[in-house]
Amino acid sequence: MRLKDYPEIIRAAWAGFDHTIGVKFVEDISAKVSTNHVFRVTLDNDDKVVAKLSYFGKYEHFKEDHRIIQALSNNLLYPFENVVAKSLVKNNQVYTYRYQEDFVDTWVVFYNPIRAAQRLPRRLGEEHIRKLGRETAKFHQACFRASHSLPKSSKNLRTDIQHLLDILDTDTGSYEHRGNISILKRQCDIFMKNIQRLNVSGFDKMPVFVDWNIGNFSVTEDLKLFSRWDYDWFRVSSRIMDFYFFSRVVSNVGDRTVFSYLIGPLMEDRFMMFLEEYHQIYPLTENEVLFMKEAYRFFILNYVIKYGKYFFHRAYCTKLQKEAYELYFPSIDGFDSDKILRKLKL
Repeated sequence: MRLKDYPEIIRAAWAGFDHTIGVKFVEDISAKVSTNHVFRVTLDNDDKVVAKLSYFGKYEHFKEDHRIIQALSNNLLYPFENVVAKSLVKNNQVYTYRYQEDFVDTWVVFYNPIRAAQRLPRRLGEEHIRKLGRETAKFHQACFRASHSLPKSSKNLRTDIQHLLDILDTDTGSYEHRGNISILKRQCDIFMKNIQRLNVSGFDKMPVFVDWNIGNFSVTEDLKLFSRWDYDWFRVSSRIMDFYFFSRVVSNVGDRTVFSYLIGPLMEDRFMMFLEEYHQIYPLTENEVLFMKEAYRFFILNYVIKYGKYFFHRAYCTKLQKEAYELYFPSIDGFDSDKILRKLKL
């Protein structure tokens, strides 16, 4: 399926939603870094909607994710009731469209364009960091309260890592990860044992969006969270899964054009400042702090090793996977959980 064919799929998807209004044109606004493609759709009456097209994973998971996101957007209370974009609904269900032909299997969902307010500066000052820490804690609290109204999610940390182990036992997995099988199995084993030891299944579960960065959410003048878009990497899990990416937002480097998974941002004093403010609003437990190391390990195993070839261009995926063995995995043991525990007086 060529990219230029996608607008035709978008048009067919829209016709399935509402054949009484035509599509004037379809504009590709994708970040072009993953298997999701985003389009701005202008209708004949000049109304606009946003379409997301995806072909990664399973259609059932695609539908499940958007049902959960929609339930979240409908159950978040003031002042976060308009933070998350709402999908278009038909017959009381989130409308999704599946296109299948030969070897092509791709899916579309529409949602209302979300208004953006102010962007954060590319590098945050101390005041920004402290306010963002407090605001994030309040948003996580709101997500946790709303989580009781959400459909169940079929994905969890354990099943994702078990899936990687299953892949490693196949001929394809053995070939793709040749020379590193024993390293990966050891890392998976450490993760499985530690999430059991820390009782991660007992942590607060909430919808977390994982890939927060300066470019995909907006704030008011007084740094209140205003809107968030881009549904990539969504899951229902521990709030700790969001923290590595918030550490990148507040990092001394600031907004970065070249993405990396280096563990350094988690240990910066600027992130300690963020956590101090967060902890005052929505206190963390000792086990949650200890889990930060395992959340980082999970990102490397699941998103760099297992899914990297789907999320990133081939050359960049090769670079990240090479760094995983040379930099990321070796750096995990150097993560200083005690520094955070002392800072938070846990």
